[in-house]
Amino acid sequence: MKARQRRYFLKDKETKALLTKASEKFKISLGQIFKEKTGFEVVEADFGDILLVNGKPLMFKIGEEIFPTLVFEEFLAMAPKIIVDMGAVPYVCKGANIMAPGIRRYEGDFEEGDIVLVLDEKHGKAIAVGQSLLSSENAKNAKQGSTVKNIHFVSDNIWNFIKQFTH
Repeated sequence: MKARQRRYFLKDKETKALLTKASEKFKISLGQIFKEKTGFEVVEADFGDILLVNGKPLMFKIGEEIFPTLVFEEFLAMAPKIIVDMGAVPYVCKGANIMAPGIRRYEGDFEEGDIVLVLDEKHGKAIAVGQSLLSSENAKNAKQGSTVKNIHFVSDNIWNFIKQFTH
């Protein structure tokens, strides 16, 4: 899978707007994570735009929506987490939403629509970034149905692009 050849730096004004939007969506201050002089590049791919921060693929855009990648370590450390049993892992890594019966526990609080991280129970590895369909309070009481919409997961186009890009 080849990305289109378009790759360009964002202007300071565009970078500032992107950081503001992403900070609000991720509920963390990206301005504190990325110090003053940060180079933001966009790599256009068939499935969306990969956003490079100082050369690292930390975020991506699909349409106007912006999300963190599974290699954005600073976000991963702070994000609310949903730990799933090992039986759920193959499904999550094929793009399935996260279902209530496969969830073992929650770490951190979140609201409906928040970005959450999905980890496997055995290794504690990040396997997906999702958007919560319920608040943490409601998710803890859910016995069935989807609790998280799977946005980005190990083995998807973004993951494969990042692996190809970083090697």
